[in-house]
Amino acid sequence: MAVGSSPTPPEIRSPERDRPEDAAGAEGEEEEEFGDAFDIPHKNASHDSLLRWRQAALVLNASRRFRYTLDLKKEEEKEIIRRTIRSHAQVIRAVFLFKEAGENDPREAYTGIQLATGSRSFPIELEKLKTLNRDHDSVLLQETRGVKGLSDLLKSNLDMGINPTEDELLQRRDVFGANTYPRKKRKNILRFIFDACKDLTLIILMVAAAISLTLGMATEGVEEGWYEGGSIFLAVFLVILVTATSDYRQSLQFQHLNEEKQNIQVEVLRGGKRFRTSIFELVVGDVVPLNIGDQVPADGILISGHSLAIDESSMTGESKTVHKDQKAPFLMSGCKVADGYGSMLVTGVGINTEWGQLMANLSEDNGEETPLQVRLNGVATFIGMVGLSVAGVVLGVLAIRYFTGHTKNPDGTVQFRAETTGLKQGFMGAIRILTIAVTIVVVAVPEGLPLAVTLTLAYSMRKMMRDKALVRRLSSCETMGSATTICSDKTGTLTLNKMTVVEAHFIGTRLDPCDDVRAISSSSAALLIEGIAQNTTGTVFLPEDGGAADVTGSPTEKAILSWGLKIGMDFNDVRSKSSVLHVFPFNSEKKRGGVAVQSDTGVHIHWKGAAELVLSSCKSWLSLDGSVQPMDAQKRNVYKRSIEDMAKSSLRCVAFAYCQCDIEKIPKEDIADWKLPEEDLTLLGIVGIKDPCRPGVRNAVQLCKNAGVKVRMVTGDNIETAKAIALECGILDANGVISEPFVIEGKAFREMSEIARGEIADKITVMGRSSPNDKLLLVQALKRKGHVVAVTGDGTNDAPALHEADIGLAMGMSGTEVAKESSDIIILDDDFTSVVKLCHLVTCL
Repeated sequence: MAVGSSPTPPEIRSPERDRPEDAAGAEGEEEEEFGDAFDIPHKNASHDSLLRWRQAALVLNASRRFRYTLDLKKEEEKEIIRRTIRSHAQVIRAVFLFKEAGENDPREAYTGIQLATGSRSFPIELEKLKTLNRDHDSVLLQETRGVKGLSDLLKSNLDMGINPTEDELLQRRDVFGANTYPRKKRKNILRFIFDACKDLTLIILMVAAAISLTLGMATEGVEEGWYEGGSIFLAVFLVILVTATSDYRQSLQFQHLNEEKQNIQVEVLRGGKRFRTSIFELVVGDVVPLNIGDQVPADGILISGHSLAIDESSMTGESKTVHKDQKAPFLMSGCKVADGYGSMLVTGVGINTEWGQLMANLSEDNGEETPLQVRLNGVATFIGMVGLSVAGVVLGVLAIRYFTGHTKNPDGTVQFRAETTGLKQGFMGAIRILTIAVTIVVVAVPEGLPLAVTLTLAYSMRKMMRDKALVRRLSSCETMGSATTICSDKTGTLTLNKMTVVEAHFIGTRLDPCDDVRAISSSSAALLIEGIAQNTTGTVFLPEDGGAADVTGSPTEKAILSWGLKIGMDFNDVRSKSSVLHVFPFNSEKKRGGVAVQSDTGVHIHWKGAAELVLSSCKSWLSLDGSVQPMDAQKRNVYKRSIEDMAKSSLRCVAFAYCQCDIEKIPKEDIADWKLPEEDLTLLGIVGIKDPCRPGVRNAVQLCKNAGVKVRMVTGDNIETAKAIALECGILDANGVISEPFVIEGKAFREMSEIARGEIADKITVMGRSSPNDKLLLVQALKRKGHVVAVTGDGTNDAPALHEADIGLAMGMSGTEVAKESSDIIILDDDFTSVVKLCHLVTCL
């Protein structure tokens, strides 16, 4: 038997095959020996007996089969028991897993990274952060336990920020990348040479030089030919070389200017201290405060915010602002803060953001031509075409005269006779005619004109940069030289923007000195300090070593917070005793800002803003003993005189007021839409803030007057404060008329008709209590009168006026990114004297 084969089954004979009828044929075979042990001879049983045996066998076989049939009921009971045991085992396993997870750091459960082995990295992968930022994945954010859990994964602190050490920052840049994006490769000098050769004027000269060289060699010899044609080639070569070198240096300068333009200064919180740094220095994990007008410096998650609205049109194309809260906490790099303020946790920087990828694929267009360049290039091209036309006419006339026999030699003989003049002599005559035509072209084309424009532009750009002016649009350089009026801000432009509280009026009397609050009751002082500490966008950092406090914020906020420290304010302690319910950010239209805070004593609504506007909303005042007294006409006049006296001393007046609010009146839902009560307030006090004029401003204003450029002050300050500063700067003459329409409030100008505004626009010298829309209306009225208007601005709401003006001048230090984007020139030092230097420089050029 072969290996692996099956044995042959024995033959089983059926009874039908061995019927009794066959017995006769088998009688002779009874004696035959059977070799097969299974070949059993038949017993010749009858057919009936065989049938009975078969029926018995079938019954027996059936009983054996049904003996092993599956019992479905018992099997179902067994399955139920198995399921019960399995579910109990899973519950017990889950209990142990939850217990183990509670004992371990939650970051290990999320990422699967053991913190003991991941100390050199971060327990969250870069790809997860990319997914979070790109898809705005709320589910993934919830898996990390929100912004608090995400800050733990990034080893950051929402209240203190990250560790500011250099090693920490370097590690984060290595893991998550830097907040930069790759620049496109700059063109080399050979590319600029090639571009210079494509100038139409130079092409005409090169063709003329080649023809002159060929004709000169043919008619006057090799030496004379090289002298004539080579001199033209040398001039063209020098023009190309100087133009290419100048353009190359100009491109380097543009690159430097663009880097300066993109190097935005942002506030960041590190080690519990706020300070300003370059946007390129941000890293993942940083805590960044956001204020109105700021650019979102990186991708991130909102930590907290009040009335925060983001303009995402630069990324989404939708002009509608998007309100951000805990339901929509994702912030995209490159967007602008349209309203409110807040803070964010940086989760993506540089090329790992959509803004970074977009900027990496764009290149700055440095090939912009000014109107002067366009006009001069057009003139050069026109002269060249006229030269070609004249040369063509001269060539045709001389050729006709020559070949018709009208051209004679000095001895009177005809130069060309068809019958006698040889081929060579006739050809040389035609060459001389062609040489005259080429000479006309060479003389007519002004090859130095494009070069002169390029050199002048490069020089002016370098000079402007040295004078603290960053030019965003080249055409504004020429327009600036034609300016007839300058509408300037006061704060930070005409003044130093270094403010200090020098006068204070409380409980109806003047404090002397301004930080002596011993006469004020403790309850009144506590209310005032609560309003100063909570109703602010600034911060106070107290070093652990007991050094001087570091105050951050806008100049006005810094002045008020510094004064608050002098009267005994513990910034962190006061803020910890009450919680902010809702905030109304400072608004340039209403010129006030408010906050609702809840403490153990109830809910207080604190307001701070322009003194006369806040005073008009007050119906009571706080007395010496802390009791609330009604504001009668006599007391209101006392406060008004105090405001006027401070304003006449060129002080900025800021008032503090508050009111109590029943907690039942506070909406439980949609508190973001709650309008804070701003009437029936109780006046707490008024302070006067000094902001001295910049040195040299008076001389700069006088220089403008001598040049025929009128300087106008447009400010949001009190009209008396504006007049005092204008007199100090020389904008107003003490011997002149200081009344309407020369000095006017923005509200009065705004309520006039368009015709009336146009009639008095020329006369306006100072506009106080103006809104950004008032500045826009003034610019439009002056332009209709034929003025070339330059406007300075720093706020987000100044953007329409900056865009409408012929020259928009944004402030580089105090200006918001929205204002800078709308401007033509950025004044890097915020100094009005730099504006005047710019006008003088462009005029000289």
